[in-house]
Amino acid sequence: MSAASKVRREQPDREIVVFERGRHTSYSACGMPYFIAGQVSDSDQLIARKPEVFREKQNIDVRINHEVIKIDVDNKKIEVTNIQENSTFWESYDELLIATGASPIRPDFEGIGSDGIFGLSTLQTGIDVFEYIEKHSPKKAVIVGGGYIGIEMAEALLDLDMKVTLFDMAPQVMPTMDKDMADLIAEYMQESGVNLYLNEKLDRFEVKNGTVTSVLTDQREEEAELVVLGMGVKPNAALTSGTPIETGVKGAIKVNKKLQTSVPGIWAAGDCAESYHLVKKEQTWIALGTVANKHGLVAGINLSGGPLEFPGVCGTAITKFKDLEISRTGLSEKELEESDIKYKTAVIESRTRSGYYPGSDKITVKLISEEKSGKVLGGQIVGFTGSAKRIDTIATAITAGMTAQNIVDLDLSYAPPFSPVWDPVQTAARRLV
Repeated sequence: MSAASKVRREQPDREIVVFERGRHTSYSACGMPYFIAGQVSDSDQLIARKPEVFREKQNIDVRINHEVIKIDVDNKKIEVTNIQENSTFWESYDELLIATGASPIRPDFEGIGSDGIFGLSTLQTGIDVFEYIEKHSPKKAVIVGGGYIGIEMAEALLDLDMKVTLFDMAPQVMPTMDKDMADLIAEYMQESGVNLYLNEKLDRFEVKNGTVTSVLTDQREEEAELVVLGMGVKPNAALTSGTPIETGVKGAIKVNKKLQTSVPGIWAAGDCAESYHLVKKEQTWIALGTVANKHGLVAGINLSGGPLEFPGVCGTAITKFKDLEISRTGLSEKELEESDIKYKTAVIESRTRSGYYPGSDKITVKLISEEKSGKVLGGQIVGFTGSAKRIDTIATAITAGMTAQNIVDLDLSYAPPFSPVWDPVQTAARRLV
């Protein structure tokens, strides 16, 4: 929708048709755990703009409950299913943008289709979880997967006074971070009441009368009245099947920096499409709302005849679990080793404010630089209030090609209520120079 809105601003008279298989447009999927927890009082608060607003105020023909099922590249038309009427029709196009997003991974385990088992992706899935909790008042929740969704939902369900158990087949939570930093998160989660089991592989679900009753791993069985799958997501690129549209990293649609696909006149943006990684210097796939919105802006400008390129991503992400803030950017040690890049690391513990100022709390910063050049390659932060947004300094440094010494030299702000005189990011940088 960000692409469609940009095209409308640039070309007021152009015909724009949008097909959406769900019921909602232009919403914050990232807000779903907070809606489920009751911190957001109404799902409508997560909607930036409803379909009728696009139609009436922007003259964008948005058709919800319509799923595009096929692309005819040769004749420049798409086949569309009207879900409510169970009918299909063909729609022609001059230019086509594919922005189909990503879907939760749902492996073919016994019982996975049972009532009480949910994956989170669209706003409707969040509403479904909320309504299920309202109706059934579950007291025992199991989360499968310790990534962003898993951690955020663990907090939400604890807030609803549920017993929360989280399983992950990996040896750590937060696989995008290094284990030494992830261990800080795991420790705090356990202290907060989460039953955390790592290195355990999901086996199957026990079901009674069509509803989940327990989750079984290769090591134990855990009772469950609600299950949330946080096993990662995959790009929705099925529309490319049977067409010359090429796919790339992890099955995402291959695009250039203008977000053009391999077929002229067809573009792709958001979680279904690749991005260029600024550190790896190669194509990657990162499903984040920040990236998707910027993709939409670039695609909209180019669909309007503009020359804009998407510069690339660092993989910057942020979340929290209760009072613990978590963020990361660039490459982790594991990723650097896979890319055969020589690096140095520094891990420091500091305070979020001057130690004597009320509210000062712990922050741990990990900074990674290239061994030879000193160029910043990645960073991770785990700490309490005032910690995580400091990752933006590191993301800026990576984007600008700065070295650890450049970070030390930055004229950052200081006052006791906000930071020690040496900001923790600079303290980490000092260890690398």
